[in-house]
Parts: sequence; structure tokens; C-alpha cells
Amino acid sequence: MAFPKPIRALAGVTFLLVVFLLFQAFRSPPIFDEPEKKPSEERKDPLLEPTGEPKGPLWRADDYAADNPNSPRINATLLSLVRNSEVMEMVSAMRDLERTWNRKFNYPWTFFNDEPFSDQFKKLTQAETNAQCNYEVVPKDHWEVPSWINAELFDESAKILEEEGIQYANMMSYHQMCRWNSGMFYKHPALANTRYYWRVEPKVHFFCDVDYDVFRYMEDHNKTYGFTINLYDAPNSIPTLWPETLKFMAAHPEYIHENNAMEWLTDSARRPEHNQKANGYSTCHFWSNFEIADMEFWRSQAYEDYFNHLDRAGGFFYERWGDAPVHSIALGLFEDKSKIHWFRDIGYQHIPYFNCPKSPKCKGCKTGQFTDGEDFLLKEDCRSNWFKYVGME
Repeated sequence: MAFPKPIRALAGVTFLLVVFLLFQAFRSPPIFDEPEKKPSEERKDPLLEPTGEPKGPLWRADDYAADNPNSPRINATLLSLVRNSEVMEMVSAMRDLERTWNRKFNYPWTFFNDEPFSDQFKKLTQAETNAQCNYEVVPKDHWEVPSWINAELFDESAKILEEEGIQYANMMSYHQMCRWNSGMFYKHPALANTRYYWRVEPKVHFFCDVDYDVFRYMEDHNKTYGFTINLYDAPNSIPTLWPETLKFMAAHPEYIHENNAMEWLTDSARRPEHNQKANGYSTCHFWSNFEIADMEFWRSQAYEDYFNHLDRAGGFFYERWGDAPVHSIALGLFEDKSKIHWFRDIGYQHIPYFNCPKSPKCKGCKTGQFTDGEDFLLKEDCRSNWFKYVGME
């Protein structure tokens, strides 16, 4: 018996609907693109958790008087490259660090300048500390532009970098400073018998009382390098740094540590455009205006050979290779990553970034705040990659 056309049409539609529903029921779950997370939403900042001192043993401030020749102090110094004109900014930084740490331990200060320090600089800085202050001039052969750098090529390169928005591109003294901090400072005769240093720059701030000898901590726990802030660099400032590093690695595979931080150096998941523009380097680096380190690493044959390779390549001048990525790449490749320590308990600011832990010992900074600048700066934080690939020790 034939059904009327309207009934046949309804049956056909019903059949197709049943087939569609069965298909939806048994097919794989749909995959939706996750909305892009803001950097602040990617993780809960560990600095929002209560922060205490690192695991002991720790040396306390007993018998550390400045005039005690038998104190537990080891061969270490607070170190700063600074101009006479920056004296008040240096005094401010000293005042913070003396209040929070060094008035208890009295480690010497060593100041470097490419010209002699003025009497006023010496008077004002020495007044901030009971510890000894040393005032040193950088040797000319450590500061001068190397003979193989072409002045015309530098000028042309600086114009290109400026067009790409790279800060300090045409400031020769900035390039000289980056080179000196990368591979010269630890060769100064005044540091010949010094092993550890804490780098302190003008204008920085310290917020938390630190009640143990950080240099003794580095020595006792076999640490090579300590940092507070971990950032992405401007990839357009270092396009050939990683390719030159790959050339060096190919020539010297024996220098690569088996427990290296290569994944941190080459990550391309979080900011793939940085990795692409930097030709394989994530651009993650320890912000070296704060670093507590063992100079024996910089004095090693591996680092000396690496620095000389980079120096000859010319990128300190034709690009804007900074000491931060150079130090960080070397540490990430040539050192055991377990010897790199995050000083999460040291409250610190270098404009515009902070390291501010949750601790009753801290005053003057907002717990967990990464920057007090614009929101777009949040994406510059690379700590999450370090935590992912290395950890939080």
C-alpha cells in the first residue's frame, strides 16, 4: 500500500534525524580551541604561597663584625659597575641591601667604573656601610672596542636595530658594558682572590630581611648561580646568538653538561614567535642585574672558549647581545641545572619587575606582583618555563 507523499517525506526526515543523532552519540568528542590564557592565568604564582628560607644548614650573623679578621666571611664581595653621576641611585640601593642583609654580615663592596671615582662618590657610598669599600677602574683593554669591530658596520647595524625598536642600539657604551659584564669583569686584578659576588645596580630595591649568609649558602650547597627574575629577551636584539652558539656546540660537544637546561633554552610552546625570530632560542634568561654567582664558572675553560667565540662573532656590537642571555645560555648548557638556585625569599625590584615573596620578613612590595607596569609586560615572565623544566629549588 502506498503512503501519501507528506507521510513519506516525514518518514525520510525522521530517518535522517535518527542517523544524525546516532552519529553524534558515537563519534569522538568535539575538540574546541581553548581560549588563549592570559599569562597571569597560566599558573598560580608560587610567591603567593608562604615563603621561608632555603633548606639548611645556614650561617647566621654571629661574629660577622666588620673589624673581625676571623669572621666566617668567605672570599666574596658585593659588586657594582656604576658611574660617578649615579651616586645617589647607588646610595639608595646600598641603603636597602645594608638594611635587609649586609649590616649583619659586612661583606665588602667593590665598585667599578671606566674612569676614576670622585671623592664625593667614595664619601657618600662608604657612609652607607661599615664594611670595606673598594673603588676600581676598569682597565682600558677590558673596556675598549675590540680591533676587529668595524665602526661603519656598527653604525649601520645600530640603525637597523633602532628601526626595530631595540633600546640602546646606538649607544656604544651600552654595548661595551654588555661585553664587559659578559666576559671581562671577573678578570679584573681586584677580583683575583675573590670567588663569589652579588651584583647590585643603582636604582634597585630590596624588600625582605635575609638572616643567613647567602655566600655561605652558595658554597655549602654547591650552587653556581642564583637569580630572582627570569624573563624573555627581545628576539630582534639577538638573532644570531643561538646560531653562533650552535656552531660552538658542534665544535665543542665535550662542554655540554648531561644535566643541562636545553629544554628551557629552546622551548617554543609558550612564545613561538620569540623562538622563531631568535632562530631556535626561547630567549628566556636570568635577569642579570641581580645575580649571586661563583666566578669559577666564568673562569672555566668552557665559558672562556664560549665567550671568545661570541666575542669574535661581533654580536656584542653588531647586534645587542646582553650579558643576561649570554650568561644564561652558558649556564643552561655547560652547568648542572641543579646548581642554579632561585632566591625566592629575596624581595627585589629592578624597574619594572619584582620578585616579592609572601613572608613576614618582607615590606614595601606587593606579594606575588611581577610588575607594576602595563599588563602587556606580564607575558615577559619566563619563570613558569624554568619551573616546568627545572623546578623551584
